[in-house]
Amino acid sequence: MNKQSIRKKKPLYILMLSIHGLIRGHELELGRDADTGGQTTYVVELARALSRHRDVVKVDLLTRLIDDPQISPDYAQPEESLGDGARILRLPFGPKRYLRKELLWPHLDHMVDRCLHFLRHQGMLPDLIHTHYADAGYVGHQLSLLLGIPQIHTGHSLGRPKRERLLASGRKEQAIERQFNMSRRISVEETILTHAVLVVTSTRQEIVDQYGMYDHYMPQNYVVIPPGVDTSRFSTLGRKKLNPKIKAEIDRFLTEPGKPLIFTICRPDARKNLKGLIQAYGEDKRLQEIANLAIIAGNRKDIRDLDDAQGKILCDLLLDIDRYDLWGKVAIPKQFLSDDVPELYRLAARRHGIFVNPAFTEPFGLTLLEAAASGLPIIAPDDGGPQDIIGNCRNGLLVDTLDSTAIAFALSAALSDKERWRRWAKDGLLGLKNHYSWEAHVTKYVKQVFQLLRRERKQLRRRRAFSLEDGRSPMPLVQRVLISDIDNTLIGCKEGLKALISWLYKKTGSVAFGVATGRPLESTVQILEKSGVPIPNVLITSVGSEIHYGAKLQLDHGWANHIGHLWRRDALVEALSEIPGFELQGEENQREFKISYNVNPEQMPALKNLYQHLHKQHLHAKFIYSHQQFLDVLPVRASKGLAIRYLAYKWGLPLRNFLVAGDSGNDKEMLVGDTRAVVVSNYSAELESLRGVEHVYFAQSQCASGIMEGLEYYGFGATNPNEDNAESVK
Repeated sequence: MNKQSIRKKKPLYILMLSIHGLIRGHELELGRDADTGGQTTYVVELARALSRHRDVVKVDLLTRLIDDPQISPDYAQPEESLGDGARILRLPFGPKRYLRKELLWPHLDHMVDRCLHFLRHQGMLPDLIHTHYADAGYVGHQLSLLLGIPQIHTGHSLGRPKRERLLASGRKEQAIERQFNMSRRISVEETILTHAVLVVTSTRQEIVDQYGMYDHYMPQNYVVIPPGVDTSRFSTLGRKKLNPKIKAEIDRFLTEPGKPLIFTICRPDARKNLKGLIQAYGEDKRLQEIANLAIIAGNRKDIRDLDDAQGKILCDLLLDIDRYDLWGKVAIPKQFLSDDVPELYRLAARRHGIFVNPAFTEPFGLTLLEAAASGLPIIAPDDGGPQDIIGNCRNGLLVDTLDSTAIAFALSAALSDKERWRRWAKDGLLGLKNHYSWEAHVTKYVKQVFQLLRRERKQLRRRRAFSLEDGRSPMPLVQRVLISDIDNTLIGCKEGLKALISWLYKKTGSVAFGVATGRPLESTVQILEKSGVPIPNVLITSVGSEIHYGAKLQLDHGWANHIGHLWRRDALVEALSEIPGFELQGEENQREFKISYNVNPEQMPALKNLYQHLHKQHLHAKFIYSHQQFLDVLPVRASKGLAIRYLAYKWGLPLRNFLVAGDSGNDKEMLVGDTRAVVVSNYSAELESLRGVEHVYFAQSQCASGIMEGLEYYGFGATNPNEDNAESVK
């Protein structure tokens, strides 16, 4: 019996996003830099574990495609299978080269578009989006709002606590901002926490002490689901022999290699407190007599090739080893593969050693679980995730890692009681199975997901909008888009509008519906509701200066960023205040990217003179003149026509798959070009010049009835529209 046939529920398709660092399904380069750590392991293992669950049919992990000769070509492969319906998909955005996460922020809107193109290409929408860290959270938030798909988020680390730690360490706020772009990160995190339907954390302390620092902290939206550990990799040695190569790589540093081994593994980061561990070991002669120390601090070829922060930490480590004269007692090898790491834990366990995490604080502590799975007891910080882990597994001691003497005392105590050591090793394995297996993790995860999906879809069905039955947006799936002006085009003929709405409902999923209007958003929604029109899939408002989507009226941030080029609103208002016959319209008609005037055509200068006036003052704008009484001033990149062309790019549709309907001069730009167009019979004289233009059809009927006539003319609702019948009626 196959996997799908035994399901009682609709199987889940989960889209995961983890954007920064180096992500692949084998030999993870943990510790290569600050961006390739525990999060990398978590997302890959979570994707694999979810795909094995009977109620999950597909898991896609989206990350960044990196084509850089300085790193492995694995990261330039568009797709990598993780087995059981899970895969890593790499999408190119931003520069080809590898970038640290703080430099990715300007390129994230590009990633949003790449994700939309991917979903269109595969023709299948996920049931939920699970994002990891703030950068992926930003992308997932945009996708969630655009598509009507719930977002689950896992922070892994958070900006506010990090900024507090850096300030406490003596760093200046301006320097922190320059290096980490912290203000934007925190702002994005606040937005994510407002929107996400579920925030998955590893510990209760993480919720209270870290997320609790945020303005939009809502405890009811959080759930603790401890992650699992791949116990097939991290396991006890049993009667098997140690890998002689790994053993030799450690033992070459040691004068007496047979002693118990104190072992730690982490990236070279000041917060990991390797300096405090060396001090604890170096100042305790008794500890040096009974045990050796092994430190795996990332991979390096030459310390001088590392970034400044990592290079300084490793140089300080070597200097401290020399200061305390620990040569022959401390192993600090340069390179290890990810697949070698489990053997290092087993080596320490075989020698009745101890694993120590000396970090100042540990949000979770994945390495502690890896040690437990290897039968190796642990010493860990008395702050954060280790409190839960040792509470569940009863396999070690908590210690104040700010106190190096306390670290040394805990290590000595742990290594001195052999009976307790054996009990810890056994309890750690049992606690891991009961609390931290991937099977236990995904069972709770999937249960939570089904609960929130039922709740979300029930709420979405209450909204009257052109969406799929479960509330998701059809935009990535549709093949055609109808865009109509509102006043005197969409509305004005009740029977025609009723027929058009019925037609659009029948075509939901294959044809998207949008409006393009000079009205601001609020006025647009009001007139649509008053006329009985459900919320469209796309709303192009304020003469093309804003784009919103669906029932939640999600703003298209990519469009806003695009049209902001050369736009100086205040300077334009001042410059145009000198023009005779100009009167600013009411505040309700003014927008960030639109300045609207009532004009006296007898006093108003010619448009070419207005452009010359702006040019002399080094200002850039576009004028939209309509009905011989209104003038809208827009950014040079904004208009209803350009907005439609942007939509074609963003959603991966050719312009010929757009049908545009209008009646007046401010519709003119969007009616010409490669789109298909229909001019309703009650059009203004300004559009007469389009008669005879290719792909512009002049209907015999008014308003929505004219739109219906145009749909029939172009065969727009057909599976394969009649491309040959696209010449205008002369």
